[in-house]
Order: sequence, then C-alpha cells, then structure tokens
Amino acid sequence: MAGRAPAGTAELSGRHIGLVALAFLALYAAFVVVLLALGRRSEARALAGFVPDCAVLVTRLARDPRLARRHKLSLLALVVYLSSPIDLVPDFIPIAGQLDDAILVALVLRRVLRGGGTALVTEHWPGPQVSLDLVLQLAGSGRGRERQT
Repeated sequence: MAGRAPAGTAELSGRHIGLVALAFLALYAAFVVVLLALGRRSEARALAGFVPDCAVLVTRLARDPRLARRHKLSLLALVVYLSSPIDLVPDFIPIAGQLDDAILVALVLRRVLRGGGTALVTEHWPGPQVSLDLVLQLAGSGRGRERQT
C-alpha cells in the first residue's frame, strides 16, 4: 500500500531507540564507576542521583502550597512533555534529543525560581549541594546559595 512503512520498520526503530537508551545508561553508569575509581565519591553520588533528585524536586515543588498555581501548571506541563513519546527533537538523535529536554527543564525551573524564589527550590532539593548549585546555575539564578541545615 502507498504511504505505509515496510513491516519491520516500526520494530527496527523501537529496537534502535532501546539500544540508544541502553547505551546512554551504560555511559552514565561508566561515568559513575570512573568517579568512584578515582576516589571521588561525592561527585559520583551527585551524578548518580541527579535525575532522581530532579524528579523529587519537581514533585515537592508541585505539592508546595506556597508556589503559585501557574508555576505548578508549568511543572505539570513539563512532566507531561518529558514523559510523552512525542518530542520536538526525538530522543534517539544523539545529544540534540536530550538537549531540548534539558533546555525546557531549565526554562521551567527559571520560571519557578522567579516565582517562588531560590529558597523554595533549595528547601526542596534532596541531593548534594554541588548538584543544587548546578541546577540553580542552569536555571539562571547565578551561584547557588548555601543550604541551611
């Protein structure tokens, strides 16, 4: 039939996407192992937990009553976009596929920082200070502030 892809094409793309995701995870794990081997435990912990820490941050911010509804809606839209299989730049395209997601995260966090303040993000950040500083810097707030314990 005209306009239809060959039978094995969809399976092949799914397989390629799976292989790229597996390669990305292997590279991510390799970086953590190298940092551990070099005796840099705090950096290894920061790298290994960065994505889960970001997920916890978004969840905590979305539940915080001090954050305006419009900022919560931005966070919800971000989660929907990141979990959607449809992307501006498909994730199987090396670097560019993840870069559009990272830029969107930075833009939403910048909006949340301007609305709720650095203190709110700092309060909800579950990870190490070095990761928080990176998040704050990427979101455009300049240097990260010292966390109060």
